[in-house]
Amino acid sequence: MQSFSRLFQIVSFVASVSVISSVVSSFVSPAQAQSAANTTKSATQNSTNNLEKSVVKVFSTLRGPDPFKPWGKASPQEVTGSGVVIEGRRILTNAHVVEYASQVQVQTGQEGDKVSATVVAISRGMDLAILKLDDEKFFDTHAAVQRSNKLPEITDAVFAYGYPAGGNSLSITKGIVSRIEFVDYDGSVGGLRIQIDAAINPGNSGGPVIAGDKMIGLAFSGLMHAQNIGYIIPNEEIELFLKDIADQKYDGKPILLDVTQTFENPTVREYLKLDKSIEGCIIHLPYTSETTESALKEWDVVTHIGDTAIDNQCMVKLKPNVRVMFKYKVQQIAHQGKVPLTVVRAGKSMKIDAPVFAGRPHLISDLKGGYPSYFIYGPIVFSRATAEYLSFLSNNAPALNGYAYNASPLVTLRGAAPTKEREELVVVSSPFFPHKLVTGYSNRFGSVIYSINGIPVKSLKHLVSLLRDLKDDLVVIHYDQRYGETMVLPRKAMVAETEGILSDNGIRSQGSADMMAIWNAK
Repeated sequence: MQSFSRLFQIVSFVASVSVISSVVSSFVSPAQAQSAANTTKSATQNSTNNLEKSVVKVFSTLRGPDPFKPWGKASPQEVTGSGVVIEGRRILTNAHVVEYASQVQVQTGQEGDKVSATVVAISRGMDLAILKLDDEKFFDTHAAVQRSNKLPEITDAVFAYGYPAGGNSLSITKGIVSRIEFVDYDGSVGGLRIQIDAAINPGNSGGPVIAGDKMIGLAFSGLMHAQNIGYIIPNEEIELFLKDIADQKYDGKPILLDVTQTFENPTVREYLKLDKSIEGCIIHLPYTSETTESALKEWDVVTHIGDTAIDNQCMVKLKPNVRVMFKYKVQQIAHQGKVPLTVVRAGKSMKIDAPVFAGRPHLISDLKGGYPSYFIYGPIVFSRATAEYLSFLSNNAPALNGYAYNASPLVTLRGAAPTKEREELVVVSSPFFPHKLVTGYSNRFGSVIYSINGIPVKSLKHLVSLLRDLKDDLVVIHYDQRYGETMVLPRKAMVAETEGILSDNGIRSQGSADMMAIWNAK
């Protein structure tokens, strides 16, 4: 009875306190209420002001390569983008804003002075770069923006900060998260991408996208000819990049290069003699031809990556209402060049550790931020075929059709991997310089070299060494195409006339430093 009485007293006391608190609250003066509201508003305003000071405008002077005149650089190009202050007294921006930059400066909207910067790390595949400032006092008054450690939800409200074209002051656009997916960024590396409907325009690149009071990603592109479709690189990808460059160099993300297909068609299931209880993704084309147990094989059905189940559309669940390609999990669980998979092979389930790679090697690769190597022999300029070089075909349908009809390797081997027999494609990178040595021959610009005096050419270095070591009186150049011509040229005259051709065309060196090292190695 005493216990019950004591309990009643406690309950009564708590109730009394609640009533008293309610009564006290009702007597708070309007002035006090307004003061509290002002305090909250002030804190929000301070947070916004600090964020705005941490978003910078990036000014870059770019001197890119000229793949058609490889002895020089393209004309200077002035571009602007955005960036954001992150931990470590650094600025994060997009690679395409500062790639090939001969000069970089940053500025905030509230300040007139520009501060010089240097690119210290870059990932072209993921379009991320890190800048260091010459004067680090800048960071004393420009704090790092906090990053969220989780992906946003679909329909979360977001704000895109940056300096798009059309004005000099900071722009803030509002929208929502529309989509989250795993995509190929540049054909050799994949990653998560978030779609938002806030406006992302030229100049926004490299600016932070904020949800609540934290950054969820970095703006990097909009979709041409579409409204309210912009893309951001989520924090997960940024964290992988920052972790990778901790040792001062970028190695690249692990990726699974085997080609896959879905397991949706019932006839395919009948062909593999598998019932509906088996779900997964079919290996269409293994990347390697290894015969080890760890190597994937054609018609393997990959059912799990790590402990995560894969559905018949080759997808895994990222969130209850978000699915992405299963290869997304590779970057999370790959270890020491391997990723654990469960596969069904010939009706039997087995676990393997499949090899992963950092990037996809191509016979026609990109310049990776460098400048093209070249070698001039008489009136002919030789260089490597690169992705940048192929720009003359990219938007020229008649030329592309013609090259395809002529079986040019620039088209037929566009996605091929290098081999021991052919490490790269060597092309005539420029129209012939005017000279009597090539009288009667059509201009071979864009033609791929097959052989020199009957010896197949493996690479540009190989071509230079072949020309260097020739003792024959004539040089026979055979091109790799269905129609055309074979050129026969006088060797001694080609060598003797080269210096005059260089002088006539204002070219300082017969070749890039790496090629001249081979040419001079008698």
